[in-house]
Amino acid sequence: MGRTIVVGVDGSVRSGVAADWAAREALRCGLILQVVHVSEGPGTGPSGPPRSGLGEPLPGLAERELMSSPSELTVHEIRVDGEPAARLLALGASAELLVLGMRGAGGCAGLPVGSVAGAVAERSARPVVLVPGGPACAGTGWRTDKVVLGVDARRPDEPAIGFAFDRASRVNARLRVVHAWTMPESGASALPFVARCRDRAAREDENMRLLSDVLRPWREKYPRVRVLEDVVHFGAGEALVRASGRAELLVAGRRENRFGSALKWLVEQAGCPVVVVPG
Repeated sequence: MGRTIVVGVDGSVRSGVAADWAAREALRCGLILQVVHVSEGPGTGPSGPPRSGLGEPLPGLAERELMSSPSELTVHEIRVDGEPAARLLALGASAELLVLGMRGAGGCAGLPVGSVAGAVAERSARPVVLVPGGPACAGTGWRTDKVVLGVDARRPDEPAIGFAFDRASRVNARLRVVHAWTMPESGASALPFVARCRDRAAREDENMRLLSDVLRPWREKYPRVRVLEDVVHFGAGEALVRASGRAELLVAGRRENRFGSALKWLVEQAGCPVVVVPG
């Protein structure tokens, strides 16, 4: 079998939106789409061989694409029994991407990541795309940033950076790289106003230099990728949530093989699909 995208579906609206996203991505990249439905019950093997088509119609774009351009998109349906996260991780072990719905039908930021999506994002050895439902993924034409990457210039996550540059190169898009920083709470407030301004300007220059140093080898490796280096004076989570409002895809690294509380909060608040890249 060729290169694949695996999307988990459960009949919910959020999984239909995730399937829409996965179908568009598979069409764009010329990949095989595997639509996986896991039933929690006895048995560990597939209930039947993969086959083209979908047992349950998918709402929206995915269904229309399958009906109108079946020759352009190869779809395999896989139905298995077992624990959903474990089965999705096994089936997606060699996939280009694992795609899951992130929220319920409303698509509003602030709703929790589901237990299956969280477990897969935490444990997957492959990048996992968590897709919000509803308006967060609709009408992406107005979004000015195709790819946004969050970087801690003091502790750069190389796999996430590599994924973002590769993605921007593939879609011929500008890559916006966001590095957030904040002033120390102690010390600076005691300085006179002019000294505080100078201190902040010096720290901002230092952070800009750090980010440029981190990105330099990646710019050399991907010379055709247009990069916007964005150093902002916010907390990291707030900065990326703000950036996600104008992004089509937000790339975030998963440090130390954990789907930690900070990353989970970011995913829950983001206004676009988030790809969690393992370290």
